[in-house]
Amino acid sequence: MRRDSRLSGVLHVLLHMAEHPGPMTSEMLARAMGTNPVVIRRLMAGLRERGFVQSEKGHGGGWTIACDLAAVTLRDVYEALGRPELLAIGNRTEAPGCLVEQAVNAALGDAFDEAEALLLRRFGALTLAALSADFHERLARRGGSTDLEKNHAA
Repeated sequence: MRRDSRLSGVLHVLLHMAEHPGPMTSEMLARAMGTNPVVIRRLMAGLRERGFVQSEKGHGGGWTIACDLAAVTLRDVYEALGRPELLAIGNRTEAPGCLVEQAVNAALGDAFDEAEALLLRRFGALTLAALSADFHERLARRGGSTDLEKNHAA
């Protein structure tokens, strides 16, 4: 089963954008994410609607951060992406006639609900600023640069 990595990818490019002194084109962000610029533009649309990023067209244009990193949580970004499925597993049948499968579904459903609630609480407690601080600690230990290309070459 294929995993949905949009949240991870968007968080990745948001942190690169926060480090970049000016606008970043969809092409630059696509290289960082290993994807197509069209995918970047589609992902960024929800973030722009929420006011997390802005875009400028034309020469010298691109995407920039439009929010305070300390005010935006991972849950905010997750919701801006349209709340993608958090868990890759689920019940075999949603409305089974078998009583055994009904019991299995009830137990698994409760566990899935608890897991999702826990994950969403954790996302709500983590800000983009906290991720940025972690990045800067790692960078200081490595003695590296905040340059996008250099960080992806390592």
